Amino acid sequence: MTTELTSHSRPIARSEAPVIAATGRRVTLSSNLLPAAILILASLIGVVAFLSPFFTQVQQHGSQGLAHREDALLVLSVLTLLALAAIIANVQVGGMSAKTLAVLGALAAVGAVLRFVPGPAGFSAVFFLPILAGYAFGPQFGFLSGLVTLLASALLTGGVGPWLPYQMFAAGWVGALAGLIPHPPANSRRELALLVGAGMLLGMLYGVVMNLWFWPFVFQPAQAAMYWQPGTGLLETMRNYALFYVTTSFIWDLWRGIGNAALILLFGAPVLRLLRRYEQRFQFARTPASQGDDS
Repeated sequence: MTTELTSHSRPIARSEAPVIAATGRRVTLSSNLLPAAILILASLIGVVAFLSPFFTQVQQHGSQGLAHREDALLVLSVLTLLALAAIIANVQVGGMSAKTLAVLGALAAVGAVLRFVPGPAGFSAVFFLPILAGYAFGPQFGFLSGLVTLLASALLTGGVGPWLPYQMFAAGWVGALAGLIPHPPANSRRELALLVGAGMLLGMLYGVVMNLWFWPFVFQPAQAAMYWQPGTGLLETMRNYALFYVTTSFIWDLWRGIGNAALILLFGAPVLRLLRRYEQRFQFARTPASQGDDS
């Protein structure tokens, strides 16, 4: 066995090899299960929070601002506690260190400020860093990065409301999905093209998911074909939502996706190199020596 630097390790340990984090602790697949399980639980709670109105009695209004006014604070509290629990669990097993937490906080702070970057309707630079962080450091870090970035952004801009926990879930999923993107050769044109396309799709997916936080609570009789009512079947619900999305949100989300793609095309390569420089500096993996290597 030899110990060597590798560019494939991540602040939250991957399953391919045990990782010695900046804390000096040996992180194995089994020790990484607890923080992963906590974040999976958080995601399942998010899915339930988004979809539960379709299976319960909800009071429909003409305004989306009244959606989830009874349970939003509870959902936000549970999500925040689970995120903190996942971070603490990662620190305890050595999957995260003080340096890793500093990077997470710095990315969230910069991402929150990026929300002020002007652009066309729907454009938001806030997803740029969670996408790259998730890609560089894996789905767990990506989920936390998206979640914390949206929380910091809301506190900075005063955008706190019943929509906030749902924005945090959706942004966390954007970062986590970025961590599942295949990794072609680093710093290649193929890698950049893949990230540009992913940024486009993830920007639009965020909008598709986010509309669901209020859509079951809103009903306009004059446009009934675009809305949901209790008792509506699955196929009709999907058809109505598709019509609602294309009519009200598609262009808005398209600009968000284009913005993500443009930012990644222009700045993705240097930012990714910076993130990789961090991982190579503070992380190393213990990998089996090649056959016949006695050094």
